[in-house]
Amino acid sequence: MLTPENTVIGFIGTGVMGKSMAAHLMKAGYSLIVYSRTKEKAQELLENGAEWAQTPKDVAEKAKVIITMIGYPTDVEEIYLGENGLIASGKPGSFYIDMTTSSPSLATAIYEEAKKYGIQALDAPVSGGDVGAREATLSIMVGGEQEAFDTVKPLFEKMGKNIVYQGKAGAGQHTKMSNQIAIASNMIGVCEAIIYAEKAGLNPENVLKSISTGAAGSWSLSNLAPRMLKGNFEPGFYIKHFIKDMKIALAEAERMDLPVPGLSLAKSLYEQLAEMGEENSGTHALYKYWKN
Repeated sequence: MLTPENTVIGFIGTGVMGKSMAAHLMKAGYSLIVYSRTKEKAQELLENGAEWAQTPKDVAEKAKVIITMIGYPTDVEEIYLGENGLIASGKPGSFYIDMTTSSPSLATAIYEEAKKYGIQALDAPVSGGDVGAREATLSIMVGGEQEAFDTVKPLFEKMGKNIVYQGKAGAGQHTKMSNQIAIASNMIGVCEAIIYAEKAGLNPENVLKSISTGAAGSWSLSNLAPRMLKGNFEPGFYIKHFIKDMKIALAEAERMDLPVPGLSLAKSLYEQLAEMGEENSGTHALYKYWKN
């Protein structure tokens, strides 16, 4: 069993979501060693007792469990498979958990390479945004070996509520692609509904009261539409990262010969927003496509 007494956790990536996720593990009593490209993003964790690592290699040498929550598949590949990466520097019996949304094929490659070193690798992307990370209510979808999942599940329970083992390596990432496909088209509908209400001369806040609890209800409608109306476009999830996810999903869909017109449209709209300088805004800034 992984207990606070016998387990040091390494956490790499302390951004919008990672910082909160790491904090929950510390509150549960686990010792944390953290690394982030920008040390300032880890400052709050360090002030609360986390140890700073100079490199990912330092994390691998000290931690039994390593969790990564970073940006892009290229970053994941470098940190795990690079010459001084986690796998080459790791210890047999360790558990590596990538909670970044990345490509299923890369998750499989990491799993296979880690296994050569006696390391168990899981792909465990999440959904729930900054709110879910802060409140420890994330949905966590996991791929890898069942036994490894069972061992680390108590850690997942410190960060999320809806934790589901999906199958072999890569299955967690495939599940996250399904999640992103659903969100992409839904976000278009949410924005169009709000814009329509405004154009019709309605009070959009009152409209939300009526439609958010009926058949049209969704997480985005309940949590992100109110932010749109307040002009708060701070990221729970960056547009630039959502575009990355949609590209992965489109590539996987193409490989399966699956048409996904809703996803294709959403990607084109978000790319236009990025060209307008909104790449660091939250995904709900899609509202600005109509307002501008």
